[in-house]
Parts: sequence; structure tokens; C-alpha cells
Amino acid sequence: MQRTTTPPSAIDEASVRAKYERLTRRLIATKTTITTMESCTAGQVASLITDTEGASEIMKGAFITYSNEAKVRQGVPAEIIERYGVYSEQTAAAMAEACRAAYAADIGIGVTGSFGNADPNNPDSVPGEVFFAVATAGGTVAHRRVLPPQPSRLAYKLYAADLIADSII
Repeated sequence: MQRTTTPPSAIDEASVRAKYERLTRRLIATKTTITTMESCTAGQVASLITDTEGASEIMKGAFITYSNEAKVRQGVPAEIIERYGVYSEQTAAAMAEACRAAYAADIGIGVTGSFGNADPNNPDSVPGEVFFAVATAGGTVAHRRVLPPQPSRLAYKLYAADLIADSII
């Protein structure tokens, strides 16, 4: 199931940080553990989670898997990347499931995509296209979003992180 809401064209960093503080406090209160495997966001989601005091109770660990090889080394089947492309819902789902399994966490987050420019190493790269997935014991839900142009890489990371938080909350 995919969300169909239209995201705003610009992102407010303070609101994203506040959203992650609420999310992290809720995870702490419910003792729900979480982990991430991030590519294009390069650890931004894990960083936002751990900005809240006490996050060590629920953050099991995280992977930054910027290259295809790193994804495979951390448990993403090479066949998934070969068949569907590194930028796909299937790869994001495999990332979420692999990190969740690696850390025995309640929630696994996987995110892959291309921000401001095309990736010369992957022909399926579409600038601004992001795929993310949330894996839980109840299953995995993957999403595809096209982000509007952003003024910086940090803005792209925060924009994607904001969408990911919305899918967890």
C-alpha cells in the first residue's frame, strides 16, 4: 500500500527534527527497536533518531550502504538488484528486511535513490526519485516518491527522511 499524499516542495529542517523527536520518544515509550540501511540519505534517518536523548534504548544499529556492493555485503540479495535495479521498491524492501534481520529489530528502514543528478554507475538512476521501505513483523511496505528539486543535498536528505517518518508514525 502506498501513500498518495502530495509532499510540500520545500522542507523545514526544524519540523523534520521535531517529528523525529516525537517518533523516537514514542519508540522509547513502547520499547520498539529500529534500525536502518541507508544509501542516498547516508545515515540521515539514523542521525535524526539518535538526536533524541535515550535513543540508545531503541536504535539497534545502522548501515550506510552507498554502493551496490555494500548493500549486498549487508544482506541484500544481488539478484534483487540485478533484476529490479538498485533504485527500486524491491531493493528498498530487501534493505529494510536485511537490516531488521541483522539487528533483530522491530522495525527496519531501507532507503535508496538518486538526488540531484543521475548516478553514472547505475542506468536506472532518475534524479529526485527515492524508494524506501518499512519492514516489521507484520510485513514490508515499500514506497516510491519523486522529490521536487532541492537547494542542497542536506535538503534532499531531510525531505526523504520526512517522508520516511510519515510512513512510520
